[in-house]
Amino acid sequence: MSQLIPSIKVLNLNIPTPTGNSPIHPVLLHDEDGYTLVDTGMIGQFAELQATLEELNVPLAEIKRVIITHQDIDHIGNLGALLDAIQGLEVWAHADEIPYLTGAKPLIKFTPERRAMLPAPVLALADQLLMQLPEINIDRTLADGDILPLQGGIQVIHTPGHTPGHLCLYLGEQQLLLAADELRVVDDELVGPAPPATPDMPEALRSLKKLTSLKMDKVLCYHGGEFIQEPEKRIAELSEKSEA
Repeated sequence: MSQLIPSIKVLNLNIPTPTGNSPIHPVLLHDEDGYTLVDTGMIGQFAELQATLEELNVPLAEIKRVIITHQDIDHIGNLGALLDAIQGLEVWAHADEIPYLTGAKPLIKFTPERRAMLPAPVLALADQLLMQLPEINIDRTLADGDILPLQGGIQVIHTPGHTPGHLCLYLGEQQLLLAADELRVVDDELVGPAPPATPDMPEALRSLKKLTSLKMDKVLCYHGGEFIQEPEKRIAELSEKSEA
């Protein structure tokens, strides 16, 4: 866990892989009315998520809402468990993700091949989550350009490509971009979305242009963590390369 400012904490959860742990980074925001969790971690990580929150002295009951940046199972993996544990928890997501989050359409990337990669206990939890999806209510539908009443105003940026309703969140007062999977940090360098996990790569690359006008000191990527070395310049470079 790291702290960007006192009201913004970056969680560090680990997905076991054949080559070691792969860290992912949900974000916890603290405002006057309680906490907002941006993404929920991978299926099977609820105990780790809960332990991390306990280390921060954050009772589950004080989490008021979850913002889902997109439908991938390492982002929605603990959504069902959180809804079971927290009465009145709100779920916010982009309109284009709602059919997937509510089970009306199958998750785009949870293919038979992806299922076969999961250990049996995790697969059982995944199937449990899929059964829960039709019961999930989306309390706030997010749209490009929305300003959320959190952290002095968070701008919603619709960045489709990685999934249809993928979101980045821009915290203007802090000049911080929560990039979800639109950007990654790989070997200390900021790079674009992972091609194997991005069904519409041309659209995802076009989405980068939406980020080039933002003033920022720091980018937080779900995969790779923080990037602070002239992020505006680097995003401009990535956007220019995508147009070449």
